[in-house]
Amino acid sequence: MKRKPALQRAREAEAFLEMLQAERGASKNTLAAYGADLGDLQGFLARRKQTLLDADATALRAYLKSLDYVGMTPRTVARRLSVMRQFFRFVLAERMREDDPASTLDSPKLGRPLPKVLSRDEVDRLIDAARAKDETDGGRMATLLEILYAAGLRVSELVTLPLSAVERDPSMLMVRGKGDKERLVPLSDPARVAIAAWLRIRGVTLGEGETSRFLFPSRGRTGHLTRQRFAQLLKEAALGAGIDPARVSPHVLRHAFASHLLEGGADLRSVQMMLGHADIATTQIYTHVLDEKLRSLVQDKHPLARRKRRPAGG
Repeated sequence: MKRKPALQRAREAEAFLEMLQAERGASKNTLAAYGADLGDLQGFLARRKQTLLDADATALRAYLKSLDYVGMTPRTVARRLSVMRQFFRFVLAERMREDDPASTLDSPKLGRPLPKVLSRDEVDRLIDAARAKDETDGGRMATLLEILYAAGLRVSELVTLPLSAVERDPSMLMVRGKGDKERLVPLSDPARVAIAAWLRIRGVTLGEGETSRFLFPSRGRTGHLTRQRFAQLLKEAALGAGIDPARVSPHVLRHAFASHLLEGGADLRSVQMMLGHADIATTQIYTHVLDEKLRSLVQDKHPLARRKRRPAGG
C-alpha cells in the first residue's frame, strides 16, 4: 500500500509528458527537463507526506521557497513554476483532481536580461577565421556560420538540415522547427555561395560509396554534426578571430541575426516569422537591445552628452 502513491504519481507525470510530446511536439530535451523538474517536486512533496494529487498551494509555495533558499536563480524558479502550472492545468483538465493549486502562485520577479550580440565586424571575423582553416573543415564551418547568420536558425535546426533543402541552390530555405512546424527563411548570396562550395567537397567527410541525407553528415551515431561539436568548433573560430570565446555561442549568432535585421529597418513581424517564434513578445526583446545601443550611442557620441548641467537658478 505504501508504494501505490509513488506508482500513481509516476503515471500522472508520464501522462503529462506524453501529452507534451503528442500535442505540442516537445523535444527530447524539453521532456527530460520537465520530467526532472516534476521528479524534484514529487520528492519534496513526498517528504511532506503529500502527492501531486493532494498537494495544496501552501506546499507548492514552500517548494518554491526551498528553491530560493538553495540559491536557484529567479529565472530557474520561474521555469519550475511554469512546469508546475502546466502540469496542474493538465491534471485538472483530465479530471485527476478538482482544483488547480498552482493557479494562485506568484511568479518570481525577473530582470530583463538582454541577449548577447556580436557586432557585424565580429561576425565577419568569425567567418573569416573559419574559412582560414584547411579546405574541408574550413569550408564546412564557414558554411555553417553563413547559414546560421543569414537565416537565424536554432542550432538543432542547423545541424539537422537535410541535403534536399539546398540541392537546387535555393533562394529560400525550408526549416523544420519546434513542434515540427515548417517555415521559409531567405538565404543571402554569401550563404548560397558558401553552400555551393561546401557541396563540392562534402563527399570528403563520407566514406567511399557512403551517402547521407544530411547537409552536414557525420560518422557518429546521429549521422549529422552534433550541437556539441559545432559549439566546440565555434569556440575555436572565436579564438582565431580574436574574440573572447565566452561571448560566442550558436544562440548569440541567432541574436545577432535578429538584432542586425532590426537595425537595418526590418519590421518585427517579419523577424518573428524568420526566427520561428510562436509569440511576438519573444521577438520584442531585440527591440530593447536596439534601444540600449541607441541610448549608448547618444551618451557616447552626442556633442552635448558630456556637457555639465548648470545648477538650477545659475
